[in-house]
Amino acid sequence: MPEIHPDTRKAVIRLAEELDYQPNQLAKNLVKSRTKTIGVIFPNLSYHYFSAMLNNLEEAVMQAGYSVLVAQTNESYVRETISIQNLLRSQVEGLVLSLSRDTADFEHVERLVRKGVPIVLVDRTADIASVSKVTVDNRAAAFKATEHLIGQGCQRIGFLAGPPQLSLSQERVDGYLAAAAQYNAVAGNQYIRHCDYTNENTILQTLALMSLPYPPDGIVAISDRIAYPALYAIQQKGLSIPKDVAVVSFNNEPVSAYVSPTLSSINQPITEMATETVRLLLRQIEAPEVLPFETKVFDTQLIIRESSLRNRLDY
Repeated sequence: MPEIHPDTRKAVIRLAEELDYQPNQLAKNLVKSRTKTIGVIFPNLSYHYFSAMLNNLEEAVMQAGYSVLVAQTNESYVRETISIQNLLRSQVEGLVLSLSRDTADFEHVERLVRKGVPIVLVDRTADIASVSKVTVDNRAAAFKATEHLIGQGCQRIGFLAGPPQLSLSQERVDGYLAAAAQYNAVAGNQYIRHCDYTNENTILQTLALMSLPYPPDGIVAISDRIAYPALYAIQQKGLSIPKDVAVVSFNNEPVSAYVSPTLSSINQPITEMATETVRLLLRQIEAPEVLPFETKVFDTQLIIRESSLRNRLDY
């Protein structure tokens, strides 16, 4: 977990103490009148994945007669906590939350659960009891991506992961390692690099991988936003993609079909995930006594493009 300045920690504690009070205020306000508003907190809306998720959430929410208030954390744990407080002050009836990159302590979410605030975690979730979650099978998706690279002749597989405290990242690392072990491919700690989602850091981590004595001939990237600067770094070293290094990523952003080479990527069913998120949240709001907590895990699809396709006759 990243180091947090003592003053910042005190501020978060004060906010947490306020959160102990605010849900009670929320309940009192809702007795008087319903706001028919939900709060959505996402890490960064410049990420296509989250902007697309928000668009689909808004559509599903509006069809149900609700409106949306939105906050973004810019990958900050402190901003995540503040955003929760601000949205509760605005009397939202429930929250949709995708955890920030820096969030490794989930006490602020657990407080909401204890106070009975309706909440659904989506995509970046955590192992918290009595919280509904909507996600994909990250382990199976990473296994699928790694298996594809091995099937294309890759023998040494690297992984460009997210921050180690991000559970989604660890699940994908686990799937990558499982596939490598099953097919006897070279993988492991020296082939795993953790990126902070900035282009500069991703380039450094990619170059570190490619500078190993036996560099990878295949790379799985945790997201397309990580893959784009990785493609740049590989090409800057004079290497050919996919001939020298094959690359597969996650999220299947629209631009992945237009970069050069076009990027193979795991597609996640964003529309279905958003619809299910809204269904689970509204069930908590409108009928909390009816089995309110559920985890929904969606399957994914590997979209194969030029960046990983060595054996073209196979597809």
